[in-house]
Amino acid sequence: MSREAWIVIVIVGVVALATLVGAVLLAIRLVRAHRLLTSLGAGGKVALYGALIYTIFPVDLLPDPIYLDDMGVLAGALIYVTRLVHQHRAATRRLPGQAGPPPDPGRAHRPVR
Repeated sequence: MSREAWIVIVIVGVVALATLVGAVLLAIRLVRAHRLLTSLGAGGKVALYGALIYTIFPVDLLPDPIYLDDMGVLAGALIYVTRLVHQHRAATRRLPGQAGPPPDPGRAHRPVR
């Protein structure tokens, strides 16, 4: 093989390895956000599990050596889950003089004893 062919093979290998590392790091960040999902509802869970399944599933928009579509899906899910967390924290933030967190509209109010 010629010298130019080896250079192209090495460059392609480095790019493939870099995108694989990027996809793995995004997946790790998304899994770490998993512990916040109990308070985020079904939308956060669907985004998290959908992105992880898309990343692991062998049929993609682009062939598997190219992880750019996987990284895009993981990054989009991470952005969506982060926005849900910020909205949840803003909604449950206590104001001065407020006795507790605001009531959850999905739960029936129980009398305080």
